[in-house]
Amino acid sequence: MPKQIALIEDDLALRENYIAALSKQGYQVSAYANRPEAEKAFAQALPDLAIIDIGLQDEIDGGFAICQQLRALSKTLPIIFFTARDNDVDTICGLRMGADDYLTKDISLPHLLARIAALFRRNDLIGMPIDSSSDAVVQNGDLRMDKNRMTVFWKEQEVELTVTEFWMLHAIAKYSGHVKSRQQLMEESKMVVDDTTITSHVKRIRKKFMSLDSTFDCIETVYGMGYRWKSAC
Repeated sequence: MPKQIALIEDDLALRENYIAALSKQGYQVSAYANRPEAEKAFAQALPDLAIIDIGLQDEIDGGFAICQQLRALSKTLPIIFFTARDNDVDTICGLRMGADDYLTKDISLPHLLARIAALFRRNDLIGMPIDSSSDAVVQNGDLRMDKNRMTVFWKEQEVELTVTEFWMLHAIAKYSGHVKSRQQLMEESKMVVDDTTITSHVKRIRKKFMSLDSTFDCIETVYGMGYRWKSAC
């Protein structure tokens, strides 16, 4: 059965171009020009992946509202922001709301298709048979991660992470003291993203831990190399 992609884009020409391109790849595309149309459809059924522009008709940040609605309905639904707005503030806001990726419209079509395919491959892993091996659970001090259940606990409190955040943290925390490069984080989270997006995801992960524990300081940035989970944690 073909994957269902929702495209929320208010520019008619762009919308039609991307419907044609995605359909050619075998995806089934449902397109919406504004937030009310999209939210009405999502209340009935969710797509397998959503591609969202931020500015939608007369709503400057309409795409952000759609992302929040989708993430409230599903923790694992892949969400991509695809926008002309190329600045750090919007990127951070988009990822903070739970998007998996933030792309600007100057990227090539093959690049966009690669990101979509990577997100689908990653989500397919969620439905794989349960892994009973001992490495299914990572226990590092007060941190406990279960990759079968996709759960994270810090000091017995659950940390709500998106799928991308989960796999990035899993890569960092699996072996405390070992530096994970940005390339390794991409490989382990089954993603193809740029350095800015990875940095924003790591900042968001830190913030979620700090909302539960203001003293949290276990994810260390090793400048020029990557990130590591401190051995002392």
